Amino acid sequence: MKVFTIGFTKKPARKFFETLRSSGTKRVVDVRLNNVSQLAGFAKRDDLEFFLKEVCGMGYVHLPDLAPTQEMLDEYKKLKGDWATYEKRFLDLMEKRRIENAIPKEVVAEGCLLCSEDKPHHCHRRLVAEYLKKHWGDVEISHLG
Repeated sequence: MKVFTIGFTKKPARKFFETLRSSGTKRVVDVRLNNVSQLAGFAKRDDLEFFLKEVCGMGYVHLPDLAPTQEMLDEYKKLKGDWATYEKRFLDLMEKRRIENAIPKEVVAEGCLLCSEDKPHHCHRRLVAEYLKKHWGDVEISHLG
């Protein structure tokens, strides 16, 4: 199974949607906790769902169980927390939530995990993809940006 990841910041809408359209992904799997902020621009939940359908012919699903808690997010972002601490806490949270059993494979398969971070290095979407690969085994990860 192939799983893609992408972040929307620092990307103009044209590049974002062209990248998705040419990737072969079937749906965007939104793993953001907060997906309705005005700061999200074209990637606000309802706008994004519309654009994905109209521009790319693909689906959209929001899976907040694949997002960190607000407390974790605030600690890392607002209080400038340590990435290693955030990563460990988020991996523990996914394990506690047992996402490998709670999330249907068919929703993630050929899907693209979306969050806001420009690159996957310090982003929870990468951690989600790697966690699922570790537990499901048959996952090929492709970071689109």
